[in-house]
Amino acid sequence: SIAKSSAESLLSLINDILDHSKIEAGMLVIESISFDGRQLLENIADSMALTVSKKNLDMILDVDPKLPKQLVGDPNRLRQVLSNLLSNAVKFTSEGHIRISAKPVDLEPGQNNVRIRFCVEDTGIGIAKEKQSGLFQAFEQADVSTTRKYGGTGLGLAITRRLAQLMG
Repeated sequence: SIAKSSAESLLSLINDILDHSKIEAGMLVIESISFDGRQLLENIADSMALTVSKKNLDMILDVDPKLPKQLVGDPNRLRQVLSNLLSNAVKFTSEGHIRISAKPVDLEPGQNNVRIRFCVEDTGIGIAKEKQSGLFQAFEQADVSTTRKYGGTGLGLAITRRLAQLMG
């Protein structure tokens, strides 16, 4: 189990570095395909359910009923963004809950395009105000001393930020 855990950590690190490199080189392709947004959110929540349960946390999935069933975008990159945010929420939360929400923003009747606000909230340790501005920079972490306790490379949020920008 130690070897498996170490291999998974190494694979995750390699994937983050490759994604970061692709983004920086302008080589990352964002797809535009139809997918079920609600199903995607449920799958993401399900994938983290065991980890959340082991920490005795509550997971709340809050999908606005006005969210269209079918969305067009890049479901794999959206999953990556939300999974990164959710992983951080789980990592830094020892009690309470984690909430994933999705709601349309400025939805006009008959409109073909919809902006969606996705949010991951938690009751975790929080981030000092003065540290928040650098959090989405590559290799930055709110508190370097937490790296020893919680792990991480400081790439997840930088990748998340760039993917969100690329997806508009």
